[in-house]
Order: sequence, then structure tokens, then C-alpha cells
Amino acid sequence: MSYQDLYAGKRVAATDAISHVRNGDRIIVPTGAGEPPTLLTALSEQRRSFRDVKVSQILAMRKYGYIDPQTTEHIRHDAFFYGGATRAGGKEGWIDFTPNYFSEIPAMIERNQIAADVVFSMASPMDAHGYFSLSLGADYTMAAVAKARAIVLEVNPNVPFAFGNCHVHISQVTALVENSEAVLEVGLPKIGPVQEAIGKYVADMIDDGSTLQIGYGGIPDAVVMQLTNKHDLGVHTEMIGDGIMTLVEAGAVTNKRKNYLPGKMVATFGLGSKKLYSFMDRNPGLEMHPVDFTNDPYLAGKNDNLCAINATLQIDMLGQCGSESLGPYPYSGTGGQSDFVRAANRSKGGKAFIVVPSTAKDDTISRIVPVLSPGTHVSTSKNDINYVVTEYGVAQLRGKSAKQRALELIAIAHPKFRAELREDAKKLGILS
Repeated sequence: MSYQDLYAGKRVAATDAISHVRNGDRIIVPTGAGEPPTLLTALSEQRRSFRDVKVSQILAMRKYGYIDPQTTEHIRHDAFFYGGATRAGGKEGWIDFTPNYFSEIPAMIERNQIAADVVFSMASPMDAHGYFSLSLGADYTMAAVAKARAIVLEVNPNVPFAFGNCHVHISQVTALVENSEAVLEVGLPKIGPVQEAIGKYVADMIDDGSTLQIGYGGIPDAVVMQLTNKHDLGVHTEMIGDGIMTLVEAGAVTNKRKNYLPGKMVATFGLGSKKLYSFMDRNPGLEMHPVDFTNDPYLAGKNDNLCAINATLQIDMLGQCGSESLGPYPYSGTGGQSDFVRAANRSKGGKAFIVVPSTAKDDTISRIVPVLSPGTHVSTSKNDINYVVTEYGVAQLRGKSAKQRALELIAIAHPKFRAELREDAKKLGILS
């Protein structure tokens, strides 16, 4: 039987595709734009016919009908990382949250600590050899493909066929649906003067030939925009977005000075514009791999001069970063921040940057604080922290005492809070 015959035999309507879900199943869905809208819409429409089904995902992009507090006994969302579609439900308690390091989700699936009964994923069209590419989210999805009872793909001609360890063969597929709608696009965040100032400090510390990991957000993108005149940069990251594509187009990224996989950009998910998805398609300079490969601190740290750029919400005098919650209430998740901070610390010449505006709420709240707000989830520990950057400068904390750290952080806090922070540090016994 030809691959095309196999394909035709597995092509079904979305309502039939979701019949492969059984009560009690856990459905694994890829990160971000890798989520399959046709399948998740059909699941939502029939959600009351299921019982005790869970949908597990990092960064749900759209609030499908199943994300519903009235029907959680039928289908309940389990977030590995909150976004706009799931944050409110998490705070209210009807969406679950599973703590994790992004790099370790595949291992948790392999060890049955996280079940993977069914996979729902976007996929590229099938190639001549019978393979689909899960280019938008190899992440933990490839581990789930290896474990799942049913693999259901949403095949879309707008999904790029990328190289790397992100391929599923038609013989592995249980059912597939087709959809030709445009893939979800996410534009670059707005960049203001604070983000630009922070971006310049970081960009000035990134040398030619460095390898980059760029997190998502206005400040990381502000850094990227100021790197277009650099030379021979490399990319080993978790997310490939429009910012990195801009650096490639500017000639700043060549990947030729990377120690690990020279000549190749490496990422685990793609999120950006239609132009980005076209850029990813059959690009020989890009490989998409599972997150236990891209985010493994040992593997990523093989690259000399690895520069990891990630954002936080709050940081205390010891350097503990609360990057994922507002007090006890989850706001996002650990994601890959800890993975890449540790990778950069392992890297010869590596630099891990935590970027943060000095204040919030129109300069009424300092983001540099004596102690984290009660209940705050610590994302990057005091033992891992390296550089902290605000619009007022750079603090290098690694190898520094508690007193030295406090002085460094106070120096880059907003001027209106520095005296208060100094007094708080004295009360805590950090400063004499």
C-alpha cells in the first residue's frame, strides 16, 4: 500500500477523529501555534460526551470552548505554563497547573509521571517518504508520540516542513484531519524606551561569535533589534521567532562559530508571523528538536559564549527571581528560563541575563525588593543567577556575597526606591 493510500485511509472528519479519545484520557497538545484548532474546536463542541479527560499543554494560545469552568468534569485543562487563555482559570482553581522544567517534560512522559494517551498536533503536509513535520512544536510532543495510544494530526499546508528530530511517519498516525486556514500569528511585542535601554546594556555585552538563547517578550526582542550589526552569531534556543529571523536576514547570524551543531540554528518551537513560518520551511540552516535536546543545560552549554536572555517579574536582594507568579498566583510558568540560565553558566564564556524593568504600575512599585512577595514561585535561584539588567544598569551577582549582591541591585533599582531598599537591607541584616 502506498503512503498516499495510507494517508487517504486515515483522513477523517474532525468529529470522527476525536472519537479516538476515551474517558479518562490525557491529551498532549504542543506549545503555542502547534495547537490544532480544528481538533480542539471539535473536542470542545462534543466535550459533554466525555468524562475525566485532561488536555495538557504549555502556553495555550486560544480559549477554546472546552476551557470552561462549567464542564471541567468532562474536560479539564492542565497547564504546564499559563498564558492569556488559561491564567484566569488557574487563579480561580478550575484549570490545573503542573510545575516543571520545560526540558524535563519529555522525561516525565517517558516515565509515566505524566500520562500521554492521545496526541493532538498541527503538522506539515506529508512528504514523498511518508513523513510529517511537527515543526511548530517538537517540544514534549515527540515524547508523547512515542507513548500515545492514538496520534491525531491536523495537516495544514501552511505549517512548515522543518528538519531535525520532529518527524512523524504516516504509519504511526491513527487519524488525520485537514485544514488550510492560516497558522496563528503572533507579532513582536511593543518596545518602549525602558525596553530599549535594557536591550542596549545587554547587546553591548554580547560579543561577535556568541550563541544566543532568546526568551519571549519585549525586552528580549529589544536586545535582538540591537544585535543586527554583530557578526557570526549562533542560535541555540527554545523558541524561534521573528526577531531571530531578522538577525539572519541582517547577516548577523551565521552559526559558523558554534561549538555544538555548527552551521545550524536549533529550536524546539516556532511562534511568529507567516513570514517566519515560510522561513522555517525546508530551511537547511534550521533544525527543530525535542525540548530535552534543545534545553538540556549540558548540551546547550557545549556552545562557548552562550548568552541566555530571559525576563522576570520580581527579584530579591539575594538574586532570587520570581518570573512566573504574582505572589502565590501563577502567571506563566518556569518554561526554559532555569534550563538556559544553567546552560549559560556551564558554557565557556557564557552569560545568563535576567532582564527586568526597575518598576511596575507607573513607577509605584519596585521590582527589586528586599524579599519576594509571600508565595512567589522562584524560577531562577540565588545559586544560578548571573547578570541582572534594568534600565539603570547591570548587576553581576555570581560569586558575590549577600552584601555585595544587595549593593549591586540597589544601584540598578529606580532612584526613588534606593534609599528605602538600603534601609530594608539593613533591617534584614544584609547591610550593616
